[in-house]
Amino acid sequence: MAKPRTPKGRTIEVARRLAEAYPDPASELDHTNAFELLVATILSAQSTDARVNIVTPVLFRRYPTAAALAAANPADVEEIIRSTGFYQNKTKSLIGMAQALIERFGSEVPTGLDDLVTLPGVGRKTGNVVRSVAFDLPGLPVDTHVLRLSKRLGLSELQDPVKLELTLNSYLPPAARGDFSLRMILHGRRVCTAKRPNCFECVLEDICPSSRVPRRASQK
Repeated sequence: MAKPRTPKGRTIEVARRLAEAYPDPASELDHTNAFELLVATILSAQSTDARVNIVTPVLFRRYPTAAALAAANPADVEEIIRSTGFYQNKTKSLIGMAQALIERFGSEVPTGLDDLVTLPGVGRKTGNVVRSVAFDLPGLPVDTHVLRLSKRLGLSELQDPVKLELTLNSYLPPAARGDFSLRMILHGRRVCTAKRPNCFECVLEDICPSSRVPRRASQK
């Protein structure tokens, strides 16, 4: 097939191929509701999903609701989440977020991005994760994998997460944005890794300007 010639065309083709490769993408953060996903996503900053999934079962049993977390002893929360890193700041964010849910949102996680980003510890990435995964609403979280793959694949040279999010949003229909982000993250973890991308096993290799697969002159 002819290679897409524009960033929008490449994004649409990347989205199509990744949908075939990862037909049922899902967040790798364990959760059963929007509140748990919000907590887990805050904890995932500068950590891994696997590490977060180790600590959240204890955290969710101890503090299953916003009311319980809002009233928590910070030292107790710090001890539970210590291994995720930056545990003191994360504890302040978690307790502050829970208090804000009670004070301003009736103890419920809001669905609007403008509301979500007013919560302590919540930026656009976290807000978009909650919107797209927990509520099935339009949202395109941009993390390090989405940033890296977007540049490698020639979708955008932007390194500002917000600007990249808005650019990718302009290429994709609202209903496709959340799954596109999840698929880019999965592909970045499993195939297009930071240091040693497995180009020979990549479904995007033939349209990727960063491919490391040798080509004959007639193929370039």
